[in-house]
Amino acid sequence: MSSSIEQTSVAPSYEPESNNSTPAKEYIKPNSYVGFETITSQIENKLIRKGFQFNIMCVGYSGLGKSTFINTLFSSSLKNVAEDLETSEAGYVIPKTTEIKTKAFDLKEGKVKLNINLIDTPGFGDQINNSKQWEPIVKHIKEQYSLYLRKELTANRERKIKDTRVHCILYFLPPNLTQGLTELDIITLKKLSEISNVVPIIAKADTLTTSELQIYRKRIQKEFELLNLNLYPHDDLLNSEDELDEETKEAENELIKLIPFAIIGSNGVLNNNKIRKNDKTNDVINVEDPNVCEFVYLREFLIRSKLQDLIETTSYVHYENFRAKQLIALKETSSKK
Repeated sequence: MSSSIEQTSVAPSYEPESNNSTPAKEYIKPNSYVGFETITSQIENKLIRKGFQFNIMCVGYSGLGKSTFINTLFSSSLKNVAEDLETSEAGYVIPKTTEIKTKAFDLKEGKVKLNINLIDTPGFGDQINNSKQWEPIVKHIKEQYSLYLRKELTANRERKIKDTRVHCILYFLPPNLTQGLTELDIITLKKLSEISNVVPIIAKADTLTTSELQIYRKRIQKEFELLNLNLYPHDDLLNSEDELDEETKEAENELIKLIPFAIIGSNGVLNNNKIRKNDKTNDVINVEDPNVCEFVYLREFLIRSKLQDLIETTSYVHYENFRAKQLIALKETSSKK
């Protein structure tokens, strides 16, 4: 009996496959319909039921049309311009404090639901002393990473963790031809681009002529290059494993060349076109005319081309960098005890 036990307890011998050997694939067409091609529609239906979360932050000086632009981008009245300002007893308009303000909205287009967290930074750069104006913004971004990490490490974690991580930062630059990036711009762009996806844009581009805009853009692009800023889209992601056809690659490269995009916010609609009306001259500008401003290119870039990539880059690059540092620090702290 003991011998039979010994025989049954002996594991079968086998030769482990070499790590370098890759089995040859054999492509076979089923003789009849199986149905695994429906996996794409299954995934699509599941995603549509869940909806999508997109968290976008606006950073820039007051008066650059941030609220107006956000309304134009999503073709909705998400932001009330008057909310960003307070009036003193003397009647002067003064900026609010630099506290971070977040508002949530649900948009639906066709079957797709997009949940938006709009993060505003009123008062940025408007103080007498603008030193360390970036700190509340950096703190907020890291707090969202930390909150997500704590929920992720919980023993009984939620099946779907609520995502409040900032996916995109729109950094508004003033259309100042005589001055490039300010000291505040430089340090803020450096700090933010290290931890999030930063897309710079030139606000109120209608105050510059076509030639002035080109001069200003080239100046800003040169400063970005000299400062070695890691702005979105990041160089290492442009050559990622995602395979794009040549036509798509060429189209994306053309869009990237326009960064920082020159935009004009809309304050009305005329004949189904978003327009900007000058109250003083009654001149009307078609914001969706690519010959006038680059709003349509920015919308193409942010919403129709890179929205999902912005979300994934936040999760797989910026958040992962934060997560790795926190876990290493936690391990080092535990080893010292």
